Order: sequence, then structure tokens, then C-alpha cells
Amino acid sequence: MDVLKKVPVREQEPAVRARNFEEVCLGYNQEEAMEEASRCINCKNAQCVKGCPVAINIPGFIEQVKEGNIEKAYQIISEASALPAICGRVCPQESQCEGKCIRGIKGEPISIGKLERFVADWASENGIRPEGAKEKKGKKGAVIGSGPAGLTCAGDLAKMGYDVTIFEALHEAGGVLVYGIPEFRLPKEKVVRKEIENVKALGVKIETDVVIGKSTTIDELMEEEGFDAVFIGSGAGLPKFMGIPGEQANGVFSANEYLTRSNLMKAFKEDSRTPIMHGKKVAVVGGGNVAMDAARTALRLGAEVHIVYRRSEEELPARVEEVHHAKEEGIIFDLLTNPVEILADENGWVSGIKCIRMELGEPDESGRRRPVEIPGSEFVIEVDTVIMSLGTSPNPLISSTTRGLEVNKRKCIIAEEDCGRTTKEGVYAGGDAVTGAATVILAMGAGKAGAKGIDEYLSGK
Repeated sequence: MDVLKKVPVREQEPAVRARNFEEVCLGYNQEEAMEEASRCINCKNAQCVKGCPVAINIPGFIEQVKEGNIEKAYQIISEASALPAICGRVCPQESQCEGKCIRGIKGEPISIGKLERFVADWASENGIRPEGAKEKKGKKGAVIGSGPAGLTCAGDLAKMGYDVTIFEALHEAGGVLVYGIPEFRLPKEKVVRKEIENVKALGVKIETDVVIGKSTTIDELMEEEGFDAVFIGSGAGLPKFMGIPGEQANGVFSANEYLTRSNLMKAFKEDSRTPIMHGKKVAVVGGGNVAMDAARTALRLGAEVHIVYRRSEEELPARVEEVHHAKEEGIIFDLLTNPVEILADENGWVSGIKCIRMELGEPDESGRRRPVEIPGSEFVIEVDTVIMSLGTSPNPLISSTTRGLEVNKRKCIIAEEDCGRTTKEGVYAGGDAVTGAATVILAMGAGKAGAKGIDEYLSGK
């Protein structure tokens, strides 16, 4: 065994997986997990924990995996994380825990995410669940949204002994975990629904089809229904567009709509009541993880797919693993390319996307080099579908129907980072509703902070 290299992870072959929606990465078995865990040098001052937004005791759980004590490893992870099987699959470990791993200085870092996934999957297969509260505190907390922030906050509050109810606008719990991330990255039945059942096993109640701001309001929850505190984890589901000519053409989707139709409503199935357009040639505008998800979904629906991104590969915001998988599967990357117009035929359907070549200039406020148009370099990519993946912002419905809840100029709720406290007493918030679109694990970290803030508030601290 070469201790400087990770134990390889089995995956579906690219040519096979590009035509199905089954999970790409097959994960470790116990023998492989124990071998990978043995590479950990169990640092006394573990930097990996500092890189984890929910502060999992990473050396502690890996040590248990090394010894073959998988149930103990799961309980250690569960002290900090309500969604380990999900995090093990979709967290950007390369820039967080693994990015700080000491083993990675002279070799490859420990596969922390794949080990977390193995432990969580083993626990699920063996009927092991996290431990709940031993005593109840007699106070009620409401959580708005059942995505990663809401589930984490609810789970932590339940472990502390609070009576918690989650209110979810859609017909199924899970938020972005069910509508935003494709099956081939995050299986719904095997992973997401089981993680949600674990949260419910802690005593959390979930009410679906409740749109806060329409069905009821936060003020009514607190003043009429007896909730002592509220956490807003409603995410950021309002898609952004470029504002270029032709965006109203038939065949232009937001990535949000496209993925929701496919992931949540299973619109790719022939008998679907909400069928999705099967484009033959698709352009996905954007370079983040959501863009990769939309592109790889379109590919599986039979399309030739182009990623159109205005910067170079070095600036792609998507995870390296997702870009690698997309390339393996045959996605075409049109980099340093920016759309200027969407073309349509005489019937109003997309016929192409007019683009201009870009070059990188001086760094902008984000620290990345600013893309600059090259005059006279316009060209057309013939496509019949365009998917805009330019990010999302929070829906203003909640903030506009809650007295005393302030938002910033981006319509994000104003909340303190360390505890989630908003401008309205007893109301806390976190995740994409506060930061704008970000990652699952950062939303979970905000959910933990919100639970801690609510506990301090309700305990009079």
C-alpha cells in the first residue's frame, strides 16, 4: 500500500453512466474504507476539523473506521452532522477538510468525504440511527424550509430537547437536495429520504405544502400558534437571467426549473404528467456545480451538450470532480465564451446562441481576472435548448410578509453569522436565504449556528 496515494474509488464507466441516472461513484466497501482510514496520521492539532463548516471530529471517526468500529464512527459523526450520507457525496471536501489535511502536503489527502459516505451508508444498511434528546424542554421551534439548513437546525434543536416542526413549501421534504441535485450524484430513495427519516426519528415533525407568506406567516406562527422561535432556512430559489435579447424564446430554461422538473417531478420518464423537453443540442450557460448538474442531466436525456462559460477552466467555480466527470462523459466546454443573444426560428423556438470570445483582463472585486470581450469575434452555436445557470437569489415572499425582518440590497435576510439572529426578536435565519446561493455544507453550518442561537435565546443566555 502506498500511503501517499488515496485508495481508488470505484465508479461507473463514463460511456455507461452517460446514459443512465444511477449513481456515478460507487463508494468504498469496508475493506477499502479501513485501508484508506489507516493512511490517517491522527494529528493532535487536526486542521481538517477547522476546514469543516460543521466541525465533525474527523480524526475521531476515522480512527474508529480504522479499527472496524463503524457504528461508533457513525455516532461520532452524528454528534455534529445530521446529513452525513449527503455531505459525503456533495461537499466540496477538496477546498474544506481535505484541503487542510496534513497528509496532503507530501501526497494525496485522506478521502474524508468518501469515508464519511461509507460510514453513513453502513449505518443506514444496518438500521443505526442518531441518538435523540433524553429530556424535553417544553418549548416549540418552527423551521421554514426542509433543505440542508432547515434539516440541520431542526435536528440539532430536537437533540437539545425542543419540540420542532418544519414547514416545507413543496410536496416533498428535502429542498435543494431533492429538486436541485440529480439522482446520479445524490440518490433520493437510498440517501436523501433515509437521512430525512433520521431527522424525523429525533422527533421532528414535517408539514409539506405550506408556503410561508401565503398559507400562513411567521408572525402568525409566533403570535397565534405558540412557536417560541423560528429559523428561516428557505434557500434561494429565484433564478437569475442575463437580460440578453431572445431569452423569452421557447426552449430557454433556468437551471432551477430544468433540474426541478427532472429531479423532483421525474419529467424525463415517458409517462410523466410534466414532461421535459429533450433537446438534441443544448447549451448550458454558467460554470458552477448547478451548471454541471444541468449539463450532465441533458446529456443523459440524449443531447449533445455545451458548457458556455466566460472565463477559463482555472476559474470554473464547479468542483474539480464534477468538471472531471462532465469531461469524461463527453460534455463540450466552450470557455472564454459569453452569450450576447439567443436566436429563434419563425415559430419562436430556440435555434442558436450567439456568443463572443473573451480574454482575461485585470482581477475584479472577487479576485478573479475580469473577462473582456474581443471585438469582432462573434459566432453562433446552433442549439435547440438553452439552460441559464447564473445563480439564484432568495424569494422575497417571506421577508415581505414578516414584520420587522430586514433584508439587504440583494434581498437576502440580514442575520448574524455566528448565531443566525435577525432583526426580528425570536427569528433566526441561515443558509442561502442569508448568503445567496452557496453549498450544502455551508447551509448546514448556518443551520447549526441557528440552532445554537435559538437555544441561547430560549434558555435566557
